[in-house]
Amino acid sequence: MEFTAGKLNKFLFFKLPSAFLCGVRVKEIDGMRCVVAVRHRWINQNPFNSMYFAVQAMAAELSTGALVMHHIKKSNRKISMLVANNKGNFTKKATGRILFTCQDGHLIEEAIKQTIATGEGQTFWMKSIGINEKGEQVSEMDFEWSIRVK
Repeated sequence: MEFTAGKLNKFLFFKLPSAFLCGVRVKEIDGMRCVVAVRHRWINQNPFNSMYFAVQAMAAELSTGALVMHHIKKSNRKISMLVANNKGNFTKKATGRILFTCQDGHLIEEAIKQTIATGEGQTFWMKSIGINEKGEQVSEMDFEWSIRVK
């Protein structure tokens, strides 16, 4: 699969329908950066009239995971990927359109080289920051990815 925003959104529809129904969409992706958007709506709200934390986590995880998938595809090797751990910090109510941006693509290449060279699993942390329409940070999420050659 070529890694474009449109193809990733089609992938979401078929493989992660709950994220798709909640409005999570990839907006941009290249080897180093991925931007995912989600808008606060009735279907993804919490009782406090803001976006449910799990919807924010889906969007943030996708911004990191799509980069991992991109680099695995580029390696032409069969490599498994799994979230091993995650951390989240919520600093403001998430309302309106939130953009989650991960700029940690550079971390993946070295981990893939190491797992191919050694055959051992590798782990690395990636950060995604959620920004609202006013440019204010609403959340910051970190995901520890584990990869291993199959």
